[in-house]
Amino acid sequence: MAKKRPQTKAKRPQLTDGARAAGADGNFPVVGAREPCPCGSGRRYKACHGRAAAHAVTELVHRPFEGLPGECDWVALRELVPAATVELPLKDGLPDGVPSVTLATVLPMAWPALRRDDGSVLLGLQNDTSSGDISRDLADTLQRALIADPGTPVQARRAPADGPRLQDLLDPEGAFEPVVHSGFEFWVPDPENATPDVTASLERANSAAIPTVMLSGVDSAYWCETPEKNHLRWVMPHPEEQLLDALARLHAAGHSSLGEGTRLVGSFRAHGLTVPVWDLPSGVGAEDVEKPAAEFAERLAAALATDTPLTADERRARGGLTNRQVTLS
Repeated sequence: MAKKRPQTKAKRPQLTDGARAAGADGNFPVVGAREPCPCGSGRRYKACHGRAAAHAVTELVHRPFEGLPGECDWVALRELVPAATVELPLKDGLPDGVPSVTLATVLPMAWPALRRDDGSVLLGLQNDTSSGDISRDLADTLQRALIADPGTPVQARRAPADGPRLQDLLDPEGAFEPVVHSGFEFWVPDPENATPDVTASLERANSAAIPTVMLSGVDSAYWCETPEKNHLRWVMPHPEEQLLDALARLHAAGHSSLGEGTRLVGSFRAHGLTVPVWDLPSGVGAEDVEKPAAEFAERLAAALATDTPLTADERRARGGLTNRQVTLS
C-alpha cells in the first residue's frame, strides 16, 4: 500500500558532524563526545552536558508536523506521495535573493535541500533524519539552504538540539497547497533540454513512481494505481481511538466502502495520525471515487459524533481494523 521512492545511483549524503553535538542550552561550543566538557567539570562531554543534548536529539516527537497548516498533507507527502511540491511561505518573508521556497517530496541524489542558480530553494521532505524531530531537522536544513551559494546542494548534518522547528520558521497563516506531479521533471527548470545524464536520472526516478492523484472534494485523500489494484489512502486528523470507533461503526453497518468492489482494508499510522486505506478495483480511477469519498466523509462525521458504547458487532469490526494497522513512523 505504501509508495515507492525513486532510486538513484548516488549514495545518500553523510552527516557532516558525526558524533559532535552542541550543548543543550546552545552556549557551549561544538565538541566531541569524548572530549572534556567545556563547563570545566573535568568529565567527558557525553557524561556531562552532552547527556541533555543527546536526549534532545534522539527523543521522538510523535507528531512533528502538529500546528503547521496542512498537517495531514505534510504526513501524506512524507510517507505516501512519490512526487509533489508545495510553495512554503516564511513567517518573516523571503530573504533578499531568494525568490521562492518550495517543499519537494524527493530531490536528486537524495539531497536534503538545493539552492538553485536563480537563488530559489528546494527543500526535500523524504530524507532520512538524524534526530527524533523531523521538524527540527527540516528547519535546520531550510535555514542553511537560505544562505547557501546559488547552484549548490545542502548536505545532511545533525541539527542543534536547541535549533528552531518548522513551526518557528513558516507562516502559521500561510496556505499549504500540494501539487502532485506525474514525475520528477520539477527537479530541473528545463527538462526538455536537459543533458543525457539528467534525462537518464529522471527516467529512472519516474519509472519508480506510483501514479498518484490528490482528490479535490475531500481533504488529504490520495488515489494511487498499482499493477494489481488501486488504493485510496486518506490521512485523517481525528484522534486514533475516536476514529477507529467511528470506522468500526460504519464497517459493522456495511457503510465503510466507497462503492461496489471497494473495501476498507486497514490503516497506516504515520507521525501521530491515522491513514485509512481502501482497496479499489483496477478500473476505478481518482475521478470515480470523488463522489463516494465525499459521501463517506458525511457518514464518518456522523459516526464520529456518536458516543454510545460499541455493540458486539462493532467491537469485532474494530478488532479487525486494529489488527490490520501498519505503522510507518
